[in-house]
Amino acid sequence: MCLSCNRRGFVLPLFPCAQGLAKVWSMTDLFAEAPGSTGEYDASAIEVLEGLEPVRRRPGMYIGGTDVAAMHHLAAEVLDNAMDEAVAGHATRIEVTLDAGGRLTIADNGRGIPIDAHPRFPDKSALEVIMTMLHSGGKFSGQSYATSGGLHGVGVSVVNALASDLVVEVARNRTLYRQRYARGAALGPVENLGAVANRRGTTLSFLPDQQIFGATAAFEPARLYRLARSKAYLFRGVEIRWKCAPSQAGAGVPECQTFIFPGGLTDHLAEQLGSEATATNEPFAGLVKFPDVAGVPQGSVEWAVHWTVAGESAASWYCNTIPTPQGGTHEAGFRSALLRGMKGFAGLVGQRKAGDLMADDLLAGAQVMLSLFIREPQFQSQTKDRLASADAQKLVEGAVKDHFDHWLAENQERGRGLLAHVMERMDERLARRQQREEKRKTATNARKLRLPGKLTDCARDARDGTEIFIVEGDSAGGSAKQARDRVTQAVLPIRGKILNVASATAARISANQEVADLTLALGCGLRDRYRDDAVRYERIIIMTDADVDGAHIATLLMTFFFQEMMGLVKAGRLYLAQPPLYRLSVGSEAIYVRDDAEREALMAGRFKGRKVEIGRFKGLGEMAPAQLRETTMHPATRTLVRVTVPDSHQDQFSVRDLVERLMGREPAHRFQFIQGNAGAVAADAIDA
Repeated sequence: MCLSCNRRGFVLPLFPCAQGLAKVWSMTDLFAEAPGSTGEYDASAIEVLEGLEPVRRRPGMYIGGTDVAAMHHLAAEVLDNAMDEAVAGHATRIEVTLDAGGRLTIADNGRGIPIDAHPRFPDKSALEVIMTMLHSGGKFSGQSYATSGGLHGVGVSVVNALASDLVVEVARNRTLYRQRYARGAALGPVENLGAVANRRGTTLSFLPDQQIFGATAAFEPARLYRLARSKAYLFRGVEIRWKCAPSQAGAGVPECQTFIFPGGLTDHLAEQLGSEATATNEPFAGLVKFPDVAGVPQGSVEWAVHWTVAGESAASWYCNTIPTPQGGTHEAGFRSALLRGMKGFAGLVGQRKAGDLMADDLLAGAQVMLSLFIREPQFQSQTKDRLASADAQKLVEGAVKDHFDHWLAENQERGRGLLAHVMERMDERLARRQQREEKRKTATNARKLRLPGKLTDCARDARDGTEIFIVEGDSAGGSAKQARDRVTQAVLPIRGKILNVASATAARISANQEVADLTLALGCGLRDRYRDDAVRYERIIIMTDADVDGAHIATLLMTFFFQEMMGLVKAGRLYLAQPPLYRLSVGSEAIYVRDDAEREALMAGRFKGRKVEIGRFKGLGEMAPAQLRETTMHPATRTLVRVTVPDSHQDQFSVRDLVERLMGREPAHRFQFIQGNAGAVAADAIDA
C-alpha cells in the first residue's frame, strides 16, 4: 500500500501498487484552476480596516449581535463608564434620560473625560481619541481606576461607531465642552461653550444607528429602567436618577424616579422577596474588602442570599458592576464557600448524612446576589457574560466561607434550620436520580407490570371500588388474605416497622424494600412525580394492631405518605382501619371494643354486675379470618378513619415543620415536645 502528498497539500488515496500511483500523477494537473475559482488572489485582495470600521462591519464581535439585546448593550457600556467614576470615588450621581424620540442621555458628576491634546496624537483631543479609536482609555494601568468594568478600551468607541448621532458634553474646570459625532466620525473639533458655575462630569447622548439595528430599532423603556435600577444597589454610594418622556412611561416604568440603596444588595433582596416565606429569619449577607497589596487596593466582594421555602432559585452575579449572567469564577468561589461551610457545620452538630451534599442543594430555592470588585478582571468575551479571572474564585471563597462559618455557628438554631432545609433538597435530588436510574433499568420491561412479590392483588382491573390493606407481617397478612373480598380487596404485608422517611436520606429511602414495595404496588410515583390518575386503588387502608406498636407503625406509614405521596393524602385516598383490641362476651352475646376507654365504659354501664369474659387480641394475626372480616374489613360493618390535611393547612409551612420536629432527624425537637405536653397525660395512662 502506498501513500503520497503533492506540494499543494492534497492527500492522495491509498493504492495497492506503484503502477496505480503513477497513473494518478499523470492524470492530475496540480496547477489547474479549481472548480468555482473566482480569479487571482494577490496582495490587492488584502483589506486593512482602520478606525471604527471593523465595528460597523462586524458589530456582533463587539456587542454580540444586532438584535434588541445587543442594542441595549450600548446603553450598558455608557452607564458602566459612569459607574466606574462612582466606584472610583469621583461621582455621586448618575442621570439616565430617555426622550420621546428614543434618544438616550447618560450623565455623571465625575471628573469628566479629558479634553486636552493627547501626547501621541497632538492634533486630537483625548476625548476624540477615546471616542474614535479602539483600545484607548484610562483603565489599562489601574492608576486612574483601581477597579473598573472597562478593560479593553473599546466600550464607548463601539457605542460611537454604532450610533447615527452622538453628542458628548464635558464639564471640567468650570468650563463646558462639546463634540458631535455621526457613525464613529467626528463632525468637528471640540467646542468650548464657555463657563459653567455648578456643573462637572460627562454627559453622553446618542441614537442607535438604524442602518445597523433596523428601521424599527428603539430602546425599550422597561429594560433601561431595570438596568438603571440594578446599578444603584451594586454600589451603595451612588444615586441614580431615572427620567423618561411621558410617551415612554407605562406599566412599571415611571416618568421619574431616584434610586439609592444604603444597604446595597441586602436592601434589594429584601424588596425582591417581599413577604415570601424563607427557611431562616434573616439573610446571609456581608461585605468584605480584600487586603491591600503594597498599599494598592485589591477590591471587595458583597453578597446577600436568602433561602425560600417554596420559591424558585434565582442568581445575579456581577463583577465591577458588570452583570455576568453565565457566572464564572466568582460564582464557583461562592458555591464552594457555602458547601464547605455547611458540611463543616453539619459535622459540628453531628449530622453525618451531610456527606452527599452538593452546592446545587444549597442553592436550590435560594435567591442569590453577589457583586465583586477586583483589579483587571478577565472576561470570556467583549460582552462580558462570564468571569474568567482565576484569582476571583480564591478571593471570594476565602471571604465568604469565614463569614458563613460564623453566621451558622453564632445562632445554631438558625443553622440547624438551614441544614434541615438543604438536607431536604439533597434528598429530593437523590430521589430524582434514583427514579431516573430505575426508569432506565426497567425501560426494556415497560410493557410488563411490575408488582411486589408479597402483594395479593384483587381481581378487578378498574380502580373504582378497590382498596389495598397495608398490614404488618406475614401472620396478619395471612389472616387478611383469608378475610378479604377477592374481587375488590388487595393485601400487602410489610416486614416490621417501615423506615422513618423523615429522618432518612434519599439513598436509604430508595434502597428500602418496604418503600419499594409500596411504590410499586400503588404505581403513582413519589413527590413531584406523583400522578393521582395512576393510583391503582381507590382507597389505601393502613391496618395495624390496635396496640402501641401498631400505632407506631401507622404513624411511620402516615409520615411516608405525607412526605412521599402528599397528593394521595390531599385526594382523600388514605385511611386508617380500626381493628378491635378486646372481645367482651356475656353468654351468647359478644361485643368488640377498640381500646381500654371503651371497655371500661361498657363494664361500668351495659355489663355492670354481670360476669364478662374478656379476651385481648395480641394482634391481627391472632384473629380468626371471620372475626377480622366482620370487625375491620367488611365495608358494611367496619369503621375507617380518613387521613387528610385540612384545606386551610395543606400548603402551610407549619404542618411540615410539625412533622419534621416529631419525626425528623433531631431528637431534641421530640424531647421538647414531650416536655411541653407531658403534663396533659394522665398518670394512669403511662405504662410503667
